[in-house]
Amino acid sequence: MSPLPLPYISPGCRETTHQNHQTKRITLFILLSQIQSQHLPESLMAGHGAMELLHRVPQRASKGDRVMFSSSEDNAMLKQVLSTHTPDGREFEVRHVLQVVEGIFHRAKPTVPDTVHESQLHMNISDERIISDMLEYLSYTINKVACEMSCKCMSGGDAHATAVNIFHILSNYNWNAKAVLALAALAVNYGEFWLVIQLYPANTLAKGIAALKQLPEILERADALKPKFDALTSLVGAIVKLTKCIIEFSELPSQYISPDTPELAAGIAHIPMATYWIIRSIIACNSQIIGLIGMGPEYMASREEAWELSSLAHKINSIYGHLTKQLTMCHQLIKEKQEIEAYQKLVRLFDMPHIDNIKILQALIYGKDDQAPLIDCSTKKRVGLDVLRRRIVLLLISEIDIPVEELAILDQMYAESRQHPTRPESQYEIVWIPVVDQTVPWTAQTQKQFEETQGMMMWHSVYHPSLIDRAVNKYIKEVWKFNKKAMLVVMDPQGKVVNYNATHMMWIWGSLAYPFTSAREEALWKGESWRIELLADSIDPKLFDWLSQEKHICLYGGEDLEWIRKFTTTVRAVANTLGIKLEMLYVGKSNPKEKVRKSTVAITSENLSDTLDLNLIWFFWVRLGSMWHSKLQMGKSMENDPIMQEIMTMLSYDSSDHGWAVISRGSAEIARATLENIVPALSEYNLWNDKAKEKGLVPALRDRIQDTQTPHHCSRLILPGTSSRIPERVVCAECGRAMEKFIMYRCCTE
Repeated sequence: MSPLPLPYISPGCRETTHQNHQTKRITLFILLSQIQSQHLPESLMAGHGAMELLHRVPQRASKGDRVMFSSSEDNAMLKQVLSTHTPDGREFEVRHVLQVVEGIFHRAKPTVPDTVHESQLHMNISDERIISDMLEYLSYTINKVACEMSCKCMSGGDAHATAVNIFHILSNYNWNAKAVLALAALAVNYGEFWLVIQLYPANTLAKGIAALKQLPEILERADALKPKFDALTSLVGAIVKLTKCIIEFSELPSQYISPDTPELAAGIAHIPMATYWIIRSIIACNSQIIGLIGMGPEYMASREEAWELSSLAHKINSIYGHLTKQLTMCHQLIKEKQEIEAYQKLVRLFDMPHIDNIKILQALIYGKDDQAPLIDCSTKKRVGLDVLRRRIVLLLISEIDIPVEELAILDQMYAESRQHPTRPESQYEIVWIPVVDQTVPWTAQTQKQFEETQGMMMWHSVYHPSLIDRAVNKYIKEVWKFNKKAMLVVMDPQGKVVNYNATHMMWIWGSLAYPFTSAREEALWKGESWRIELLADSIDPKLFDWLSQEKHICLYGGEDLEWIRKFTTTVRAVANTLGIKLEMLYVGKSNPKEKVRKSTVAITSENLSDTLDLNLIWFFWVRLGSMWHSKLQMGKSMENDPIMQEIMTMLSYDSSDHGWAVISRGSAEIARATLENIVPALSEYNLWNDKAKEKGLVPALRDRIQDTQTPHHCSRLILPGTSSRIPERVVCAECGRAMEKFIMYRCCTE
């Protein structure tokens, strides 16, 4: 025998020892699964190293195992099959050969295949050369198996004995190679049969061969033979499917799963018997084809023949179902290990220094096969990661359904930063990374929602959530602490994360927070004090005019319209009495719904005061909540930070069911109270008007509220949701005592 080509067969390769050990494991797994109450010959077990490996075998068998290999007849057949299995390490590309075989089976039909399938089965020139070289060596074995089947079938030989003979011919090959070579042998006989039938009408040579074999009768009685051909086609398809499944077991990556893994061991244990039934089914198919040659006009396809093929197809499909189940479990284990490996790689990557941010971005966003992984939402064009190179990148991480209000405010801030392209604060990019549950099927409705959200953006977005790997999602949740609420993770030009969530900075200061680092956040807070500009900022353009004109400004909230009417009337009366300029602005409640909407309509129509629209009311409270988050992240509390105390007071006002007000003049003078305190104080203005004329309205009002405030009170505080830590201890903004902690789940409340 001539030397085997190295790329395809390696008798002395490093796989030989592994294969021998694997064969021993396979044998033992199968034999032990069969030994219920009977004993196998000691010599057989010793021949496969049974005693040596006995304690390594998992002592469990599934219901499917017992169904597949339960009879003593199967046990006897298995012993014969295993006795022929002596692999010597020779290998070849089984999938290349199977590709040729599938092409033959696809084309071996009475009609010409359609062009779509033809293009799918096309092989490039390099593949054809590789396969040609491989088949040059394998052709002898393939034809020997084909001849064995044909001769035994024509002489009426026993199918089991023929199968054992074929196993002897293929003894030096692995199980998947045995199945593929036997399929190739069937393809030779099956293909020649149909080739003559296809060429018969137009080719003289084919017509002569068909006449000698009496094949024209087949075409004349095609309808009568249809059940038989259908059963034959179905069985061939089942055989190919099971063969591919066996090949998949051999291709499982050893670095992620070993043969000793119970899920893999259970599958490997059934491969010898699966291969046996593949070859038995191949022999049956070959027998049916040979039976058609030379049939006379009196021949009628029996139902028993079609039933035999259907029965074998059922057997093959049953084995396939069980092996597929084991294979699925193996793939799941591999996937889990690969995800762990990818996650650990991502962790290491973020710990390393880089010259730019591209390597980090490639790890976060799939960019293989030269696909542009991003889309520029303003132009609707796909772009590569290079547009982000050496830029400060804000990763907008969220679920698909981002609140419209958040997108609108962020869009406005992003647009403002682009109005002055030469300023430093314009040198950042936003990239949306949607986080989805990848175990839930992606539906047309989900796609529509994703596209609608993407369509409301002006910045860059990942082209599709499928480009985000599971390991990346895990990293985002575990390291960056993402938990449903949208967050902005900031990376510097070298890809280093400098802020795990700059959303709060963006809401408080907008682009002034550039470059959005923790150091910048701390510096901004150092320059802040509790004043009307911090509380309201640019929430309404008129605020700046009121401040420049040194007017008194009153912000008030709540949803009780009767109280709003009474409060605004009282405040204006006091202002008129003092002859001061006063402007009022209604800021409603957080999560503004129908009651707040009705209040804004009434305030505007009755000319009670100025009011914000619902989106800006929402942003006023979100911004205040962002201040709380920001201070909390910096380790501040009411005890050590005056601004934190004022923020908590405002949040407690919003948590109550009553109205409240903040009255200020300039940046320094601020008085605030709930309606229970501020309305009586204003109504009794005549008792403290002299002090108001002396000290000013705001200081005098503040003193009056403090003097008349009763010691008894009941404050409620609903803190905004966050991915940050929740403080264990929160003190009351009114009295400083520790508040009792409850858990509240709230949706839309009216």
